[in-house]
Amino acid sequence: MKFMKLGSKPDAFQADGKSIRYVSSELATDVNINVGEVKFYLHKFPLLSKSNRLQKLVSEASEDNSDEICLVDFPGGPKAFEICAKFCYGMTVTLNAYNVVAARCAAEYLEMTEDVDRGNLIFKIEVFLNSSIFRSWKDSIIVLQTTKSLLPWSEDLKIVGRCIDSIASKTSVDPLHVSWSYTFNRKLAEADKIVEDGMKYREKAESVPKDWWVEDICELDIDLYKRVMLAVKSKGRMDGTVIGEALKTYAVRWLPDSIDSLVSDAHTWRNISLVETIICLLPADKVMGCSCSFLLKLLKVAILVGTDESLKEDLVKRISLKLHEAYVSDLLISARSPQITKYDVELVQSILSQFAIREKCNWGLDAVEKNSKGTDNFILGHGSLLNVGRLIDGYLAEIASDPNLTLSSFIDLSMSIPESARPIHDGLYKAIDIYLKEHPSLTKADKKKICALMDVKKLTMDASMHAAQNERLPLRVVVQVLFFEQVRTSAARAGNNHPLDVSRSTTNTDEEECEKLAAENCKSLKNQMGHMKLNEEFPSNGKLPKKNSKSSRSGVQLLPSRSRRIFDKLWAVGNKVGNGENKSSETSGSSQSPTSMVPGDTKSSGSSSRQRRHSIS
Repeated sequence: MKFMKLGSKPDAFQADGKSIRYVSSELATDVNINVGEVKFYLHKFPLLSKSNRLQKLVSEASEDNSDEICLVDFPGGPKAFEICAKFCYGMTVTLNAYNVVAARCAAEYLEMTEDVDRGNLIFKIEVFLNSSIFRSWKDSIIVLQTTKSLLPWSEDLKIVGRCIDSIASKTSVDPLHVSWSYTFNRKLAEADKIVEDGMKYREKAESVPKDWWVEDICELDIDLYKRVMLAVKSKGRMDGTVIGEALKTYAVRWLPDSIDSLVSDAHTWRNISLVETIICLLPADKVMGCSCSFLLKLLKVAILVGTDESLKEDLVKRISLKLHEAYVSDLLISARSPQITKYDVELVQSILSQFAIREKCNWGLDAVEKNSKGTDNFILGHGSLLNVGRLIDGYLAEIASDPNLTLSSFIDLSMSIPESARPIHDGLYKAIDIYLKEHPSLTKADKKKICALMDVKKLTMDASMHAAQNERLPLRVVVQVLFFEQVRTSAARAGNNHPLDVSRSTTNTDEEECEKLAAENCKSLKNQMGHMKLNEEFPSNGKLPKKNSKSSRSGVQLLPSRSRRIFDKLWAVGNKVGNGENKSSETSGSSQSPTSMVPGDTKSSGSSSRQRRHSIS
């Protein structure tokens, strides 16, 4: 820490209790000066030779035949006045980062200028500030903290502004010219410093990162912190990622961990101010800067403390741009009244809506790219979209167990992402299975609606094996799964690697006939499937068995042979329907499943949930 010594005479100030200070001298004191609750017994001559204001006040007191002066609202209080008085007497006084601002404000109050005496206190303090304090990173922060209690004097004297400019300038110094800041590496033998004049500090305990400064300024109050960060951003030399890290560090430092502390009446205003300030300071480039996890946590706090709606909307837009970086746990934001669900599903829906608005044009371009480059290149080139698909399926699985979650909310959220985000439907199947388990009172029509979200052709072998034994699924869906697995296995044996199209429209009569046929063979099929040693439910860890596991291998081997009878009958029904009612199937040269369509997919209706979604996958 920098310091400056003034004067050379011994300190002769003494105390008589807590409220009286006097100078030990052979000469009797001739003026009494009251500063706050402390009374100073001093001599006129040394004081009047340095202070223009005391000259005026003593003159006025003499006219009133009084030797007592009251200094009202004296900046810095008795301690600051004592520094000024000692300087007038020529006694030794030490200035440092903790008392220099108070001394400067007191000297301004007393008008200790060069007009009164050359080399007066104001001049000496200004030299100390400019040559030492503002060149020191640590001292600049300390001085800025002390200005808070000396407003408006410190503001009028531009000490606050100069401190802020000093700090902001030093944050953009090349890290090669910086030693560890004082809050980080306290074990450095050499004093912490920012090396001036381009000289590199080579003997470092470790390399200094770009964000070396972010923790140091966390000690500032929110209003001063805001001004420092605005100054840092205005210089345009700071990377948005570092700005984001600084804001995250400050939020972690000052935001309470518990919800009760966040919403407590004693700290409500402070927490609102803190959150709103951090949101306003977020980098202008919404893609850069803070992580999606931090933005979602900030949104949680913003909702709890009740910040301005426009700021929440800004956060939602920022989150939608980085949604592919989020984790399921980040989206689990507790719902608030009047919502009856456990988690705020409407908020996640609004984030997805913003995501869809941004991606809508891209989806159209992506479809063209898909046709020109092929499905494989299309999927590999859209990793972020796939991440969003996995994220939403994971979120659906988490909220599916909520008994208050409506079917429409589940369906709407599931359909908020494009088909291309789900090349595999295992995650969606898991969420649907959990929802069916936790909502046993669903009607047959409702079960058909929710199962219509799932495309059995996009289930892996392990998921298909699980679905084939899942009693919660409608029988029609189980038949679809079994039929597709039979076709897929047959195609694999025949060496056909082309995508399979096993869907076709049928009449309600055809569907009923297939269900009746499936029901007749369901019992024997389940007995056969039971020998495969497949689990009835998903494992506790939520993961399906590995494809190369023993159970998976046995399922691949046993399913085709043991279910041949039911599929022979299903094929017979399909051929009967095709020959009798759909002549186009003969010309197509391909056999198709009468049960592979989703519930409600009929030619007569002309609509289905899958048709409405305009799949581009």
